[in-house]
Amino acid sequence: MELQTIEWRNNKIKLIDQTRLPDKLEYVYIDNLKSLWQAIKKMKVRGAPALGAAAAWGVYLGAKDIKAKNFSEFSRKLDKISAYIASCRPTARNLFWGIERMCSAAVRNKNKPIPDIKRILFKEAQDIIKEDKASCRRIGYYGARLIKNNDTILTICNAGALATIDYGTALGVIYRAGEEGKKPKVFSCETRPMLQGARLTAWELKHKGIDVTLICDSMAAALMRQNRIHKVITGADRISANGDAANKIGTYNLAVLARYHHIPFYIAAPGSTFDLGIKSGRDIPIEERDAAELTRLFFKNPVGPKGIKVFNPAFDVTPADFITAFITDRGVIRPPYAKNIPRVLGE
Repeated sequence: MELQTIEWRNNKIKLIDQTRLPDKLEYVYIDNLKSLWQAIKKMKVRGAPALGAAAAWGVYLGAKDIKAKNFSEFSRKLDKISAYIASCRPTARNLFWGIERMCSAAVRNKNKPIPDIKRILFKEAQDIIKEDKASCRRIGYYGARLIKNNDTILTICNAGALATIDYGTALGVIYRAGEEGKKPKVFSCETRPMLQGARLTAWELKHKGIDVTLICDSMAAALMRQNRIHKVITGADRISANGDAANKIGTYNLAVLARYHHIPFYIAAPGSTFDLGIKSGRDIPIEERDAAELTRLFFKNPVGPKGIKVFNPAFDVTPADFITAFITDRGVIRPPYAKNIPRVLGE
């Protein structure tokens, strides 16, 4: 099954509604910024690269109807649109990267007529879609070199086609290994509280014909102790200049366990997920989400007492020292990260 998470169709943003999976594969069509904001906040669309594309199309969605006599007026309205989109989720770097890229395209062409700038923004959003497809396949190419035949890989959350445009970062490595004739096996952590591993990764891998086994999050240590895990590969939502990486809550647990059991721990992410303006993971903003995600199993059946205090950060930060290497669209980056990240990324 070939999936495309996000695209522009009939003057609207077309998204896979990921809150409906694995029960139903449904699409939503978005024609206003409020609906897009809600779709991102409620995680109908999620995953760092997919959020970058959603943000880019959101900027265009708002910009196409701007009425302005000159670029100064257009720019002020574009800034308001961008700030609104940026307010929905604070951690994923790609969300802000997509917005910044669209605004930069407008500024570079500020001397052109407003209708031309709008057409340029449309093309920029299209380019982000095309580039993500190519980027993820390069990640897959570089990462597959690290995979041996019959390797068993542990992953968390969803870093596949549903988190990107159509292929994936961490799962893209697994897909490419399979395409090369290797036979990777995958253990997918269920990934509480939103169950992206159970609902999305397990569903996606099963449909791709990859050997996948779903486990509860607390089972990872036992599998490692039994020597049943050869590698851990995850995605990332933001990576600081020193190599500290924010990803779905529970990723740090896996990194610590992998270190103890001498298992390679890899993070797969495009260059756009690196935030070289942030020195370390201490400066990465961490989103805290609604208590209902913990107290009600996917917002339906109660699993906690009414009125209980809840702490629900969506992400944790894995220190660079626990990461064996980053698998990027520009190659594999190994320590020392403070030196090699800017060297490989060319920044």
